Amino acid sequence: MQTLPHSLLLLSLGLLLFVTFLLLWRVIGAPRRDRRRRDELRELIARGGIEQHREMLRDLHAGLDRQTDRMGEHARANGELLQNGVTAASLQLSRSVEALTRGVEEQLRTLSGQVNLRLDEGLKKTNDTFASVMARLATIDEAQKKIDGLTTSVVSLQEILGDKRARGAFGEVQLEALVRNALPPDAYTFQTALPNGTRVDCLLELPPPTGSVAIDAKFPLENYHRMFDDTLSPAERKGARTAFRADVRRHVDAIAGKYILPGVTADGAVMFLPAEAVFAELHASHPEVVAHAQSRRVWIVSPTTLMAVLNTARAVLKDIETRRQIHVIQDELAKLAQDFQRFDTRMEALARHIEQAGKDVEQVHASSRKITARFQRIESARLDGEAPKEIEE
Repeated sequence: MQTLPHSLLLLSLGLLLFVTFLLLWRVIGAPRRDRRRRDELRELIARGGIEQHREMLRDLHAGLDRQTDRMGEHARANGELLQNGVTAASLQLSRSVEALTRGVEEQLRTLSGQVNLRLDEGLKKTNDTFASVMARLATIDEAQKKIDGLTTSVVSLQEILGDKRARGAFGEVQLEALVRNALPPDAYTFQTALPNGTRVDCLLELPPPTGSVAIDAKFPLENYHRMFDDTLSPAERKGARTAFRADVRRHVDAIAGKYILPGVTADGAVMFLPAEAVFAELHASHPEVVAHAQSRRVWIVSPTTLMAVLNTARAVLKDIETRRQIHVIQDELAKLAQDFQRFDTRMEALARHIEQAGKDVEQVHASSRKITARFQRIESARLDGEAPKEIEE
Protein backbone atom coordinates (compact mmCIF):
# COMPACT_ATOMS: atom_id res chain seq x y z
CA MET A 1 0.00 0.00 0.00
CA GLN A 2 3.00 2.35 0.56
CA THR A 3 5.10 1.28 -2.52
CA LEU A 4 2.79 2.77 -5.25
CA PRO A 5 2.64 6.40 -3.93
CA HIS A 6 6.43 6.41 -3.47
CA SER A 7 6.97 5.24 -7.06
CA LEU A 8 4.62 7.94 -8.39
CA LEU A 9 6.45 10.58 -6.37
CA LEU A 10 9.82 9.46 -7.74
CA LEU A 11 8.40 9.43 -11.30
CA SER A 12 7.04 12.98 -10.84
CA LEU A 13 10.36 14.26 -9.49
CA GLY A 14 12.21 12.63 -12.42
CA LEU A 15 9.84 14.20 -14.95
CA LEU A 16 10.30 17.62 -13.31
CA LEU A 17 14.10 17.26 -13.47
CA PHE A 18 13.85 16.24 -17.14
CA VAL A 19 11.73 19.31 -18.03
CA THR A 20 14.09 21.59 -16.09
CA PHE A 21 17.06 20.07 -17.89
CA LEU A 22 15.32 20.60 -21.27
CA LEU A 23 14.59 24.25 -20.47
CA LEU A 24 18.16 24.82 -19.32
CA TRP A 25 19.44 23.13 -22.45
CA ARG A 26 17.32 25.36 -24.62
CA VAL A 27 18.33 28.49 -22.69
CA ILE A 28 22.02 27.57 -22.78
CA GLY A 29 21.90 26.52 -26.46
CA ALA A 30 20.17 29.74 -27.63
CA PRO A 31 23.28 32.04 -27.40
CA ARG A 32 25.28 29.50 -29.37
CA ARG A 33 22.72 29.54 -32.18
CA ASP A 34 22.60 33.33 -32.05
CA ARG A 35 26.38 33.46 -32.44
CA ARG A 36 26.13 31.10 -35.40
CA ARG A 37 23.47 33.26 -37.01
CA ARG A 38 25.51 36.45 -36.36
CA ASP A 39 28.52 34.79 -37.95
CA GLU A 40 26.39 33.84 -40.93
CA LEU A 41 25.04 37.41 -41.05
CA ARG A 42 28.55 38.90 -41.04
CA GLU A 43 29.45 36.50 -43.79
CA LEU A 44 26.39 37.57 -45.80
CA ILE A 45 27.14 41.22 -45.14
CA ALA A 46 30.67 40.60 -46.19
CA ARG A 47 29.36 39.22 -49.43
CA GLY A 48 27.25 42.31 -49.91
CA GLY A 49 23.71 40.82 -49.59
CA ILE A 50 22.06 43.56 -47.57
CA GLU A 51 18.50 42.44 -48.34
CA GLN A 52 19.28 38.94 -47.68
CA HIS A 53 20.83 40.01 -44.41
CA ARG A 54 17.64 41.80 -43.42
CA GLU A 55 15.50 38.83 -44.43
CA MET A 56 17.69 36.60 -42.38
CA LEU A 57 17.42 39.01 -39.45
CA ARG A 58 13.62 38.97 -39.74
CA ASP A 59 13.64 35.19 -39.92
CA LEU A 60 16.00 35.15 -36.98
CA HIS A 61 13.74 37.38 -34.91
CA ALA A 62 10.65 35.36 -35.90
CA GLY A 63 12.40 32.10 -35.05
CA LEU A 64 13.48 33.51 -31.72
CA ASP A 65 9.89 34.58 -30.99
CA ARG A 66 8.50 31.21 -31.98
CA GLN A 67 11.17 29.44 -29.96
CA THR A 68 10.41 31.64 -26.96
CA ASP A 69 6.66 30.91 -27.28
CA ARG A 70 7.30 27.16 -27.59
CA MET A 71 9.59 27.21 -24.56
CA GLY A 72 6.91 29.06 -22.53
CA GLU A 73 4.23 26.57 -23.60
CA HIS A 74 6.48 23.63 -22.78
CA ALA A 75 7.29 25.15 -19.38
CA ARG A 76 3.60 25.69 -18.62
CA ALA A 77 2.71 22.14 -19.75
CA ASN A 78 5.55 20.65 -17.73
CA GLY A 79 4.52 22.72 -14.69
CA GLU A 80 0.91 21.59 -15.00
CA LEU A 81 2.03 17.96 -15.47
CA LEU A 82 4.31 18.21 -12.46
CA GLN A 83 1.55 19.84 -10.38
CA ASN A 84 -0.94 17.13 -11.40
CA GLY A 85 1.59 14.38 -10.60
CA VAL A 86 2.37 15.90 -7.20
CA THR A 87 -1.36 16.30 -6.46
CA ALA A 88 -2.11 12.66 -7.48
CA ALA A 89 0.85 11.42 -5.48
CA SER A 90 -0.30 13.39 -2.43
CA LEU A 91 -3.86 12.09 -2.82
CA GLN A 92 -2.65 8.49 -3.21
CA LEU A 93 -0.30 8.91 -0.27
CA SER A 94 -3.16 10.26 1.87
CA ARG A 95 -5.37 7.34 0.88
CA SER A 96 -2.58 4.88 1.67
CA VAL A 97 -1.98 6.51 5.05
CA GLU A 98 -5.71 6.38 5.83
CA ALA A 99 -5.94 2.70 4.81
CA LEU A 100 -2.85 1.90 6.84
CA THR A 101 -4.31 3.76 9.82
CA ARG A 102 -7.60 1.86 9.53
CA GLY A 103 -5.73 -1.47 9.31
CA VAL A 104 -3.61 -0.62 12.34
CA GLU A 105 -6.70 0.44 14.30
CA GLU A 106 -8.54 -2.77 13.32
CA GLN A 107 -5.55 -4.89 14.37
CA LEU A 108 -5.32 -2.96 17.63
CA ARG A 109 -9.04 -3.58 18.31
CA THR A 110 -8.65 -7.30 17.51
CA LEU A 111 -5.57 -7.57 19.68
CA SER A 112 -7.33 -5.69 22.49
CA GLY A 113 -10.32 -8.06 22.28
CA GLN A 114 -8.06 -11.12 22.40
CA VAL A 115 -6.13 -9.70 25.34
CA ASN A 116 -9.38 -8.98 27.21
CA LEU A 117 -10.65 -12.49 26.42
CA ARG A 118 -7.42 -14.08 27.66
CA LEU A 119 -7.54 -11.93 30.77
CA ASP A 120 -11.16 -12.93 31.42
CA GLU A 121 -10.33 -16.63 30.93
CA GLY A 122 -7.31 -16.36 33.18
CA LEU A 123 -9.36 -14.56 35.84
CA LYS A 124 -12.10 -17.21 35.60
CA LYS A 125 -9.59 -20.04 35.93
CA THR A 126 -7.98 -18.26 38.85
CA ASN A 127 -11.37 -17.85 40.54
CA ASP A 128 -12.24 -21.52 39.89
CA THR A 129 -8.88 -22.63 41.28
CA PHE A 130 -9.34 -20.41 44.32
CA ALA A 131 -12.87 -21.76 44.88
CA SER A 132 -11.59 -25.34 44.54
CA VAL A 133 -8.79 -24.63 47.00
CA MET A 134 -11.26 -23.09 49.44
CA ALA A 135 -13.59 -26.10 49.08
CA ARG A 136 -10.71 -28.48 49.70
CA LEU A 137 -9.57 -26.44 52.65
CA ALA A 138 -13.12 -26.63 54.03
CA THR A 139 -13.10 -30.41 53.49
CA ILE A 140 -9.73 -30.68 55.21
CA ASP A 141 -11.02 -28.55 58.07
CA GLU A 142 -14.09 -30.77 58.40
CA ALA A 143 -11.90 -33.88 58.30
CA GLN A 144 -9.66 -32.35 60.96
CA LYS A 145 -12.70 -31.75 63.15
CA LYS A 146 -13.76 -35.37 62.66
CA ILE A 147 -10.24 -36.54 63.49
CA ASP A 148 -10.30 -34.43 66.63
CA GLY A 149 -13.68 -35.93 67.54
CA LEU A 150 -12.38 -39.42 66.81
CA THR A 151 -9.34 -38.73 68.96
CA THR A 152 -11.64 -37.66 71.77
CA SER A 153 -13.73 -40.80 71.25
CA VAL A 154 -10.62 -42.99 71.31
CA VAL A 155 -9.44 -41.33 74.49
CA SER A 156 -12.88 -41.86 76.00
CA LEU A 157 -12.83 -45.52 74.93
CA GLN A 158 -9.41 -45.95 76.47
CA GLU A 159 -10.72 -44.40 79.69
CA ILE A 160 -13.70 -46.76 79.59
CA LEU A 161 -11.52 -49.80 79.00
CA GLY A 162 -9.07 -48.66 81.66
CA ASP A 163 -11.69 -48.76 84.44
CA LYS A 164 -12.82 -52.26 85.45
CA ARG A 165 -16.40 -51.27 86.26
CA ALA A 166 -16.79 -49.14 83.12
CA ARG A 167 -15.23 -51.91 81.05
CA GLY A 168 -17.80 -54.37 82.37
CA ALA A 169 -20.65 -51.99 81.48
CA PHE A 170 -19.21 -51.52 77.99
CA GLY A 171 -19.07 -55.28 77.46
CA GLU A 172 -22.63 -55.71 78.71
CA VAL A 173 -23.95 -53.02 76.34
CA GLN A 174 -22.20 -54.56 73.35
CA LEU A 175 -23.37 -58.05 74.30
CA GLU A 176 -26.97 -56.85 74.68
CA ALA A 177 -26.91 -55.17 71.24
CA LEU A 178 -25.60 -58.32 69.53
CA VAL A 179 -28.12 -60.61 71.22
CA ARG A 180 -31.12 -58.35 70.55
CA ASN A 181 -30.22 -58.11 66.86
CA ALA A 182 -29.84 -61.87 66.39
CA LEU A 183 -32.49 -63.64 68.52
CA PRO A 184 -36.22 -63.27 69.18
CA PRO A 185 -37.19 -61.62 72.51
CA ASP A 186 -38.35 -64.89 74.17
CA ALA A 187 -34.95 -66.55 73.60
CA TYR A 188 -32.86 -64.52 76.10
CA THR A 189 -32.86 -62.60 79.38
CA PHE A 190 -30.38 -60.13 80.85
CA GLN A 191 -29.06 -59.88 84.42
CA THR A 192 -30.81 -63.10 85.37
CA ALA A 193 -30.46 -64.43 88.91
CA LEU A 194 -29.43 -68.08 89.25
CA PRO A 195 -30.32 -70.47 92.10
CA ASN A 196 -26.78 -70.21 93.55
CA GLY A 197 -27.30 -66.47 94.16
CA THR A 198 -25.17 -65.22 91.25
CA ARG A 199 -26.38 -62.93 88.50
CA VAL A 200 -25.41 -63.65 84.91
CA ASP A 201 -25.06 -60.91 82.28
CA CYS A 202 -27.10 -62.83 79.66
CA LEU A 203 -28.92 -66.17 79.69
CA LEU A 204 -29.86 -67.77 76.37
CA GLU A 205 -33.01 -69.90 76.54
CA LEU A 206 -32.35 -72.61 73.97
CA PRO A 207 -34.45 -75.75 73.42
CA PRO A 208 -33.39 -79.13 74.78
CA PRO A 209 -30.97 -80.74 74.91
CA THR A 210 -28.92 -77.51 75.01
CA GLY A 211 -30.95 -75.67 77.66
CA SER A 212 -29.95 -72.33 79.22
CA VAL A 213 -26.53 -70.99 78.25
CA ALA A 214 -24.91 -68.29 80.44
CA ILE A 215 -22.80 -65.54 78.86
CA ASP A 216 -20.39 -63.43 80.92
CA ALA A 217 -19.27 -60.05 79.56
CA LYS A 218 -16.47 -59.19 82.05
CA PHE A 219 -12.83 -59.60 81.06
CA PRO A 220 -9.43 -58.76 82.64
CA LEU A 221 -7.42 -56.12 80.76
CA GLU A 222 -5.02 -54.48 83.22
CA ASN A 223 -2.13 -56.86 82.59
CA TYR A 224 -3.03 -57.03 78.89
CA HIS A 225 -2.31 -53.28 78.55
CA ARG A 226 0.91 -53.69 80.51
CA MET A 227 2.06 -56.37 78.06
CA PHE A 228 2.24 -53.76 75.26
CA ASP A 229 3.33 -50.74 77.30
CA ASP A 230 6.61 -49.49 75.77
CA THR A 231 7.41 -47.46 78.88
CA LEU A 232 7.93 -50.68 80.86
CA SER A 233 11.06 -52.78 80.79
CA PRO A 234 11.08 -56.18 79.00
CA ALA A 235 11.09 -57.97 82.36
CA GLU A 236 8.01 -56.06 83.47
CA ARG A 237 6.20 -56.78 80.21
CA LYS A 238 7.09 -60.45 80.53
CA GLY A 239 5.71 -60.47 84.07
CA ALA A 240 2.52 -58.78 82.82
CA ARG A 241 2.15 -61.53 80.18
CA THR A 242 2.38 -64.20 82.88
CA ALA A 243 -0.09 -62.31 85.06
CA PHE A 244 -2.49 -61.94 82.08
CA ARG A 245 -2.53 -65.70 81.56
CA ALA A 246 -3.21 -66.20 85.25
CA ASP A 247 -6.04 -63.60 85.17
CA VAL A 248 -7.75 -65.33 82.28
CA ARG A 249 -7.44 -68.77 83.88
CA ARG A 250 -8.95 -67.46 87.11
CA HIS A 251 -11.77 -65.82 85.20
CA VAL A 252 -12.46 -69.04 83.30
CA ASP A 253 -12.59 -70.98 86.58
CA ALA A 254 -14.95 -68.38 88.08
CA ILE A 255 -17.34 -68.63 85.11
CA ALA A 256 -17.31 -72.43 85.24
CA GLY A 257 -18.03 -72.38 88.99
CA LYS A 258 -20.79 -69.75 88.92
CA TYR A 259 -22.64 -70.27 85.65
CA ILE A 260 -22.46 -74.02 84.96
CA LEU A 261 -25.09 -75.55 87.23
CA PRO A 262 -26.20 -79.14 86.58
CA GLY A 263 -29.92 -79.37 86.02
CA VAL A 264 -30.26 -75.57 85.79
CA THR A 265 -28.01 -74.41 82.98
CA ALA A 266 -26.27 -76.08 80.08
CA ASP A 267 -23.05 -77.99 80.60
CA GLY A 268 -21.09 -75.08 79.15
CA ALA A 269 -20.85 -71.28 79.45
CA VAL A 270 -19.60 -68.44 77.26
CA MET A 271 -16.96 -65.82 78.12
CA PHE A 272 -17.50 -62.77 75.87
CA LEU A 273 -14.49 -60.58 75.02
CA PRO A 274 -15.66 -57.30 73.42
CA ALA A 275 -12.13 -56.67 72.08
CA GLU A 276 -11.09 -58.65 69.00
CA ALA A 277 -7.43 -57.92 69.79
CA VAL A 278 -7.64 -59.70 73.16
CA PHE A 279 -9.36 -62.69 71.51
CA ALA A 280 -6.63 -62.85 68.82
CA GLU A 281 -3.86 -62.53 71.43
CA LEU A 282 -5.28 -65.43 73.45
CA HIS A 283 -5.58 -67.81 70.51
CA ALA A 284 -2.26 -66.77 68.91
CA SER A 285 0.06 -66.54 71.94
CA HIS A 286 -1.71 -68.39 74.78
CA PRO A 287 -3.15 -71.64 73.40
CA GLU A 288 -2.76 -73.30 76.81
CA VAL A 289 -5.27 -70.83 78.28
CA VAL A 290 -7.75 -71.62 75.49
CA ALA A 291 -7.26 -75.35 76.07
CA HIS A 292 -7.87 -74.85 79.82
CA ALA A 293 -11.10 -72.95 79.05
CA GLN A 294 -12.31 -75.76 76.78
CA SER A 295 -11.54 -78.33 79.43
CA ARG A 296 -13.72 -76.35 81.87
CA ARG A 297 -16.50 -76.12 79.20
CA VAL A 298 -16.08 -72.35 78.89
CA TRP A 299 -16.16 -71.05 75.33
CA ILE A 300 -14.21 -67.83 74.69
CA VAL A 301 -15.83 -65.68 71.98
CA SER A 302 -15.31 -62.26 70.39
CA PRO A 303 -18.05 -60.09 68.78
CA THR A 304 -17.46 -61.86 65.45
CA THR A 305 -17.52 -65.41 66.79
CA LEU A 306 -20.46 -64.59 69.08
CA MET A 307 -22.49 -63.62 66.00
CA ALA A 308 -21.78 -67.07 64.55
CA VAL A 309 -22.96 -68.68 67.81
CA LEU A 310 -26.10 -66.54 67.87
CA ASN A 311 -26.89 -67.31 64.22
CA THR A 312 -26.58 -71.01 64.97
CA ALA A 313 -28.90 -70.61 67.94
CA ARG A 314 -31.40 -68.75 65.78
CA ALA A 315 -31.34 -71.56 63.20
CA VAL A 316 -31.98 -74.12 65.98
CA LEU A 317 -34.88 -72.06 67.33
CA LYS A 318 -36.36 -71.76 63.84
CA ASP A 319 -36.09 -75.52 63.33
CA ILE A 320 -37.74 -76.25 66.67
CA GLU A 321 -40.54 -73.81 65.92
CA THR A 322 -41.05 -75.43 62.52
CA ARG A 323 -41.30 -78.84 64.19
CA ARG A 324 -43.81 -77.48 66.66
CA GLN A 325 -45.95 -76.18 63.83
CA ILE A 326 -45.70 -79.34 61.69
CA HIS A 327 -49.17 -80.59 62.70
CA VAL A 328 -50.64 -77.25 61.67
CA ILE A 329 -48.96 -77.62 58.31
CA GLN A 330 -50.28 -81.16 57.96
CA ASP A 331 -53.83 -80.03 58.78
CA GLU A 332 -53.61 -77.28 56.23
CA LEU A 333 -52.31 -79.72 53.62
CA ALA A 334 -55.25 -82.10 54.34
CA LYS A 335 -57.71 -79.22 53.94
CA LEU A 336 -55.98 -78.23 50.75
CA ALA A 337 -56.35 -81.82 49.44
CA GLN A 338 -60.09 -81.79 50.20
CA ASP A 339 -60.49 -78.44 48.46
CA PHE A 340 -58.64 -79.76 45.44
CA GLN A 341 -60.88 -82.87 45.34
CA ARG A 342 -64.00 -80.72 45.36
CA PHE A 343 -62.46 -78.58 42.65
CA ASP A 344 -61.80 -81.68 40.52
CA THR A 345 -65.41 -82.88 40.93
CA ARG A 346 -66.83 -79.51 40.01
CA MET A 347 -64.45 -79.27 37.07
CA GLU A 348 -65.71 -82.60 35.72
CA ALA A 349 -69.31 -81.42 36.05
CA LEU A 350 -68.44 -78.21 34.26
CA ALA A 351 -66.78 -80.19 31.48
CA ARG A 352 -69.92 -82.28 31.04
CA HIS A 353 -72.06 -79.17 30.90
CA ILE A 354 -69.73 -77.64 28.33
CA GLU A 355 -69.89 -80.83 26.24
CA GLN A 356 -73.75 -80.88 26.37
CA ALA A 357 -73.82 -77.20 25.48
CA GLY A 358 -71.64 -77.97 22.46
CA LYS A 359 -74.09 -80.63 21.30
CA ASP A 360 -77.02 -78.26 21.80
CA VAL A 361 -75.25 -75.60 19.78
CA GLU A 362 -74.65 -78.09 16.96
CA GLN A 363 -78.36 -79.05 16.92
CA VAL A 364 -79.40 -75.41 16.89
CA HIS A 365 -77.04 -74.83 13.99
CA ALA A 366 -78.60 -77.77 12.03
CA SER A 367 -82.10 -76.33 12.57
CA SER A 368 -80.84 -72.97 11.36
CA ARG A 369 -79.50 -74.52 8.18
CA LYS A 370 -82.89 -76.24 7.49
CA ILE A 371 -84.81 -72.99 8.04
CA THR A 372 -82.43 -71.15 5.73
CA ALA A 373 -82.94 -73.80 3.01
CA ARG A 374 -86.74 -73.50 3.23
CA PHE A 375 -86.54 -69.73 2.91
CA GLN A 376 -84.42 -70.17 -0.19
CA ARG A 377 -87.05 -72.50 -1.78
CA ILE A 378 -89.79 -70.03 -0.99
CA GLU A 379 -87.84 -67.24 -2.64
CA SER A 380 -87.28 -69.33 -5.81
CA ALA A 381 -91.03 -70.18 -6.06
CA ARG A 382 -90.48 -73.92 -5.99
CA LEU A 383 -93.40 -74.80 -3.70
CA ASP A 384 -95.28 -76.71 -6.49
CA GLY A 385 -92.23 -78.38 -7.85
CA GLU A 386 -90.27 -81.33 -6.69
CA ALA A 387 -89.31 -81.02 -3.07
CA PRO A 388 -85.57 -81.09 -2.48
CA LYS A 389 -83.98 -83.49 -0.18
CA GLU A 390 -84.28 -82.78 3.47
CA ILE A 391 -81.17 -81.58 5.17
CA GLU A 392 -80.04 -84.17 7.58
CA GLU A 393 -79.67 -83.12 11.14
